[in-house]
This record gives sequence, structure tokens and C-alpha cells, in this order.
Amino acid sequence: MNDTQRDGPPGRSNNIRRVARRAEPVSTGGGKAAGDADLVRVSKLMAARGLCSRREADAYIERGLVMVDGQRITQLGTKVSPKAIIALTAEARATQARQATILLHKPIGYVSGQAEDGHQPAVVLIGPETQVSDDPQRFTPQVLRGMAPAGRLDIDSTGLLVLTQDGRVARQLIGDDSQVDKEYLVRVDGVLDARGLALLNHGLSLDGKKLRPAQVAWANSDQLRFVLREGRKRQIRRMCELVGLEVTGLKRVRIGRVRLSDLPLGQWRFLGEGEAF
Repeated sequence: MNDTQRDGPPGRSNNIRRVARRAEPVSTGGGKAAGDADLVRVSKLMAARGLCSRREADAYIERGLVMVDGQRITQLGTKVSPKAIIALTAEARATQARQATILLHKPIGYVSGQAEDGHQPAVVLIGPETQVSDDPQRFTPQVLRGMAPAGRLDIDSTGLLVLTQDGRVARQLIGDDSQVDKEYLVRVDGVLDARGLALLNHGLSLDGKKLRPAQVAWANSDQLRFVLREGRKRQIRRMCELVGLEVTGLKRVRIGRVRLSDLPLGQWRFLGEGEAF
């Protein structure tokens, strides 16, 4: 539909004329609105600031739960100054407080996201029968609503997998600017010299793009410890191949400040109130 729908033919004045409203720029104080070229969508700013995901931001905006410089906004696509003060209402903050984040010890044979090639997604393991018995918060079916993995762990890898309903957690862990470490124990076959070890730490590229610096060192005689801040598809296995190693086992043991610890294989628990990545 065009910005403004044309009126119906003469003589049909009772017809309802529908007008598509454009999202209006919001004045952000200082007595002068920013030029259109300088304005940014509110949802994009909210995601960039870690308030929520862009999808959640749109939902909050539609429900009137977002304030910009003290003004309530309800129009999707609203643009504001990059310096605008954005706040969620108490109702939106309460909604976020109810969003669950789950820590799963993923077994081999499950994919992180959508089912593929006949393999089940890891979320099928989330249920009352696989929750650790000493978890203070108990499972309810609502926990599965909108639950999605925050990052991937390959089908032939095991270890800590985070699933969350909270867009803030997902952005923190897998956003392009994520600063959260992921630690892995990697069992390898092959010979690794000092030059190869140096390349694993910094100097390799995948798909024509240079990898971020990593921390790689021997954990014991046949296992390397990798600490990464990115997660390209099958990254560790491909890095090892580039220096002549074959990965025979891979386990993620830590994400940020949260460790796998003694969480049993195939079981899960909620991220605790006092825990943060």
C-alpha cells in the first residue's frame, strides 16, 4: 500500500479511508531534532545497547513499553538520535525477569539448532526428567516457549550449550562484538611444533577471513586447551586441520564465567540468579 491510500469513488462517503502512518522521528531534546541521515531505528539502538534483541524491541514498541526521552513510542520503525535516552517500562522489565536461560551438557549426536539430516535438536533434551535434581527452579512447559541456542556446538562435539529466551543473553554470547570467552578441551592426533602452535594462537584464516587471536596451549599430552571469542562453523576442527592435526574429541567446558563443572551428560539446569557470563 502507498503511504496514503486514495479515497474511494464519489458518492461512497461512508467508506472508511485507511491511512498508513509513517514512523515519525522523535525529538530527542536540545531544542533541535537531528537530521534524517543521523537518525537510527529505536529497535537497532536498543539491541546495540544490550537492552534486548531487535525482535523483542519491536514487540515492546508495539505494546507501548518503550520510552524515548520520556516519550512513549508505539510505532515500529521510529527513528531517533543515536544519543537518545531509551528505557523499558516496569512491565517490560518484569517480562525480561521471567525469561529463562538454561545450561545443557550436550551429548554427541544432537544438533544445536533446527533438526537436520535426521538428527534431533538439543532442545528436545529440556524436560523435567533431565533436569538436575538439586536445581532450585523447576521446569514448566512455558520454559520452552521461544527457547533458542545462544551459539552452536557441532553434532560431534559435547559440553556446555546455552539455550535462552532472553535476547540480551544471546547478543552477549554470539553478537559480532561479543567479548565472552569460550573454553574447549580438544583431543588431537598428529604432531604440533612450535610454529603450528603459534599459528593456532594467531595467524590463521578461514574462508578468506582472518581469525581473531585465540589462546591455545597444551592441557596434557594429547589435549589442547582452546579459548576463543568467536564461533565460526567447525572452527576448531578446521584450525587444527590447517596445522596438520586431526580432532578426535571436543568438549566445551566454559562460557565466560560459567563452567560446565559436574553437570551430568544429557542433563541441564537453569542459570542461577547470582550467575552471569
